[in-house]
Amino acid sequence: MTPAVAPSPAGAARAGIWPWLALAVLIFIADQWTKTLILGNYRLYDFTVVTGFFNIGRWHNTGAAFSFLAGASGWQRWFFTAIGIGAGVFIVWMLHKHRGQRLFGFAMACILGGAVGNVIDRLMHGYVVDFLDFHWGGRHFPAFNLADSAITLGAICLIIDELRRVRSGNKS
Repeated sequence: MTPAVAPSPAGAARAGIWPWLALAVLIFIADQWTKTLILGNYRLYDFTVVTGFFNIGRWHNTGAAFSFLAGASGWQRWFFTAIGIGAGVFIVWMLHKHRGQRLFGFAMACILGGAVGNVIDRLMHGYVVDFLDFHWGGRHFPAFNLADSAITLGAICLIIDELRRVRSGNKS
């Protein structure tokens, strides 16, 4: 009988981060695929009414969330690109450091996949492609995309993870 060989710490670290990186890549691919469909089928500001409160269309956001700094002179493209790249590097480091934490890993993978999706948009187009438009009573929530949705889901999961950690008294 051959004794089982324990994985090396380095091997365990690499294996522990790969599922989260794979999830981030899947989110990135889904985001870019949906944006490619929108760019190929809609002109800017064209939209399709899906329900009485939801449209699919094409909008460009040169700013950040809620069109923050969208009216700036163009420097914001590179500023938000740099922030996205920096966040991506930091997230990969955090995934490695906290590889055993499932909800944390899921949250960070969602944020990473969404951030990379929006960074690629900024690099390729100079703006982020948005296409999901919710509205009610003549008021429209700012249009968004799958990357934004993944980032939001990741942020919510990060908050839940931290609340659970505080409640359990675990500070790691």
